[in-house]
Amino acid sequence: MKCPSCGSLDSKVIDSRLTDEGSSIRRRRECTKCAKRFTTYETIEMTPIMVIKKSGNRQTFSPQKLKNGILKACEKRPVPMYKIDKLIEDIEKHIANQLDAEVTSKLIGDLVMEGLKDIDDVAYVRFAAVHRQFKDISTWLSEIEEVLKAKGNNK
Repeated sequence: MKCPSCGSLDSKVIDSRLTDEGSSIRRRRECTKCAKRFTTYETIEMTPIMVIKKSGNRQTFSPQKLKNGILKACEKRPVPMYKIDKLIEDIEKHIANQLDAEVTSKLIGDLVMEGLKDIDDVAYVRFAAVHRQFKDISTWLSEIEEVLKAKGNNK
């Protein structure tokens, strides 16, 4: 780390501690040449994840946009916020663990559907209708029958 006083590249760490948020490390350093002390912060560099839309366009992954879509599907349903937040957190972890800079909107939608299936059937079908672009009532009915069949197997 370059000393801000003399420009020397040689310094030693005197003290390290997490910041209040826990998202970075504060390091107190001392220059070995001029003995001046200075503080540095070390943070994880996050590369933005790009979402490849069906049209081929790319946009930055937005947890807030994801949350808005899930909230819309759960509207007027008895789904607690903590379950929605947990689902979003799980999806973010899944995407980050892929170690890929790009992810398809289809994968994100599939992950949301997988999570909603365990949370609320109606929210699941609502989200599926948009994600899979249901064209007619028979598509709705077949999806509802699949949900009922899965529920019957779980009892």
